[in-house]
This record gives sequence, C-alpha cells and structure tokens, in this order.
Amino acid sequence: MIRHRGIIRKTGQVLLNVFYYSSIVVFSILLLRIFVVGSYRIPTDSMEPEIVPGDYILVNKLAYGARLFDIFDAVEGKPVTVRRVPGYTKIKNNDVVVFHMPHPHSWNKIEMDMSKYFIKRCIGIPGDTLRIVNGIYIVNSDTAKRLGNYDEEVALSRITKEMLPEGVYRAFPGDSVLNWNIKNFGPLYIPKKGDRVVLDRTNSLLYKKIIEWEKGCFLEFRNDTLWENKKPLSTYTFLHHYYFMAGDKVINSQDSRYWGLLPDDLIVGKAWLIRKSVDPYSGKLRWNRIMKRIR
Repeated sequence: MIRHRGIIRKTGQVLLNVFYYSSIVVFSILLLRIFVVGSYRIPTDSMEPEIVPGDYILVNKLAYGARLFDIFDAVEGKPVTVRRVPGYTKIKNNDVVVFHMPHPHSWNKIEMDMSKYFIKRCIGIPGDTLRIVNGIYIVNSDTAKRLGNYDEEVALSRITKEMLPEGVYRAFPGDSVLNWNIKNFGPLYIPKKGDRVVLDRTNSLLYKKIIEWEKGCFLEFRNDTLWENKKPLSTYTFLHHYYFMAGDKVINSQDSRYWGLLPDDLIVGKAWLIRKSVDPYSGKLRWNRIMKRIR
C-alpha cells in the first residue's frame, strides 16, 4: 500500500512538472508570436515577383513595435484601443509591410478584422505628398527615386485607358471632378499625427474615411462639406499616422490606389523572410525561395 502511494506521488509529480514546463513553452511561443515574429501564408500574386503565391513569410513585429490591445474585443469586431511598444525602426518608403485589410466588409468604412491580412509595399509615409504620373509613383516631386516595382509601372504607362476595365482604371476617391485613376493620381498629402488640414471639397473627399475612423462615427458629405451631427467641419487635426500602400504587381493589386490611406493601428509588422515556399499547383517545395530575404 505504501509502495503504491509512493508511485502515485511520483507520477503526480512528473505530471505536474510536465504541465509546468509545457505551460512555459506554450506561453513563450505565445509571447514570441505576439511581440516578436508572426508567420503568414501568401495566397495571391499581388506582390510578384518579390513574393509569390505559396510563400510562407515571417513578419518582424519588433521592427515597428508590437501592438497591445484587447484581442478578444478585436476578434469580436469591437473597437479597440491600440498601444504600440517602441520599435527599433520606422516604416520607410519601399518597406514591405503586413497589415490588416482596412476594408474587410465595406469600401466605405475602415475596420480591423483579425482574420484578414494584406501584404504590400509602402510607397508613401506620413508627411509625404504622393502623385502617380503616367503610372509612375512620385513622392515629394523626387522623380529620380524609384518606388515600388518600377518595371511594372513603366509597363502600365504604355497601356491606354481603353485597354483597362473601368473598375481597374478608376481610383480613389471615386470622384468625377477629381477624376483620379491608376495612371494619373494626386497630389495626395499623407497625414501624420498632429497635422491640421482645411476641409475644403477635395480634402473632405480624401480624408472622410480616416476622419470617420478616428471619430468612430459617420460623417455626411453634402454641399462640398463634411457634416457631423448637422454641424459643418471646417478643419481637422489628425490623431494617427497614415501610409500609402501598393502591390508590386501594379495592374493586379487592391491597394491604396483604390481604398485610400492605411492607419498606423492596422500595421502588424515588417515582412522579413520566406521560411517556406510551396508551389500551389504541384505541391512541391521551391527550395530556391526558402530563407530568402524580402526586400
């Protein structure tokens, strides 16, 4: 009887140790996923040739700083307050970034859906003024700087309006007076936190969605003016940084040319490297892509 008790006691101790160390491992992995690195599979070709369908990428969350928010509220679709741990770098022009798709349910409203992610290249950062001139991205009037996939932009410049479907050719903000399209777009100023803008007709159209996102309420655009609860808004001071994101496959990418600017809270991290790549058609590993740095 005493011997059986000893065996039970030792078994219980072993199980307790297994549970204890397993909990540490699970908690450590969870912390790594939240604060350090995430893994994502790429299903589309919008970032070709840098990233192709079937790539599994690692995302560096330390670079721009990991986010802290109520994940349960976020999963349920409730508004969340996002705080960010200081990162060791800032987002730069041409960085490849993973973020929550800003319009998971409607093109007219910015939301954070924890199940829907995009990966694009950052073309414009807060404080930049962006134009697209005959298909070519130009920031701050610097025509010498190459942004995005320049070869694809040149290819777009040779395509006429008649060769593109209307839904592909027309661009944000979808206004017939501005008449912006994917070949000729802007100028669009990309706000940074603390910027104050005058809400004339153009700015009201350009910034309506992000002001609504910051305020958490619908704004009516009427008589070339934004209205909040029947009160006209003449100026606005931004509470967040914003970014202009674009795919490397210029003629086949749902990006900022169509849906507008990306709020900082939706940014997950910097695309780092390809940990695995599987051909989606043959199922074979693409060994030449494994551990390839994303640039």
